Amino acid sequence: MRNIALIVSYDGTDYYGFQSQPGGNTIQDKLEHAIFLLSGEQVKLTGSGRTDAGVHARWQVVNFMTSSSIPIERWALALNTRLPNDIVVQRAYGVPEEFHARRKALSKTYRYTINCNRTPDLFRRRYEFHHPTPLDFAAMQEGLKLLLGEHDFSSFTAPQSTKPSHVRTILDARLEVEAGSAAQAVSFHDEISRNWDERHYPGKQRGVIHLYITGTGFLYNMVRIIAGTLIQVGEGKRTSADMATILAARNRAKAGPTAMPHGLSLWEVVYDYQ
Repeated sequence: MRNIALIVSYDGTDYYGFQSQPGGNTIQDKLEHAIFLLSGEQVKLTGSGRTDAGVHARWQVVNFMTSSSIPIERWALALNTRLPNDIVVQRAYGVPEEFHARRKALSKTYRYTINCNRTPDLFRRRYEFHHPTPLDFAAMQEGLKLLLGEHDFSSFTAPQSTKPSHVRTILDARLEVEAGSAAQAVSFHDEISRNWDERHYPGKQRGVIHLYITGTGFLYNMVRIIAGTLIQVGEGKRTSADMATILAARNRAKAGPTAMPHGLSLWEVVYDYQ
């Protein structure tokens, strides 16, 4: 028996999430079916983490045991010919028998993308949340910093969470403005529109921003609730310091709304070996 790991990217728009469920139509279902078509084996693969319906992945890692003799270098290409076009195996590699995609992960990074330009990007609307008014990027960045370290994130998880502990460690949290996106937003609008923004949204900016959050583990809806709360900080409805107050409250009702799923992507998973 061999233990094989796959690095998988997918557009989660049309799926009910990663993990297999009775209703089917999940990323796991499609991958397991493709493996069956290729090898004739019914496998149960393990993912590095679940993604909800509508959430995407740039770098999901899965592993499964197989007795197939198919050379490792053929797996990615062969599986891609048997998968829908919105799921792509980027790489297949052999891993030790004890490798477990979820338990062996050292860290995971999620990215949430917000487009603050006046109009949505037609070609990227599946992968970014459109917020038609400017946001205070600096305040959002300050709020993100307050999440660093080990905390009880009960305020930032859905009530449906079944985890016995809500203590998690955030290793890195940052905001990046996409190069050129703010300048492009200005060039597409006239002086009247710019003056309108300056009068009605002082201290706020337009452009496309990415929130990157890296941690050793995450709770159900945790990143989306953080994103929804930070949007309120960017709107001026909350202050940066409120993020610390919300953390200390350990009460979901104190945080902001759960941001829409399509702006979220599982960006990277890190292991000792890869």
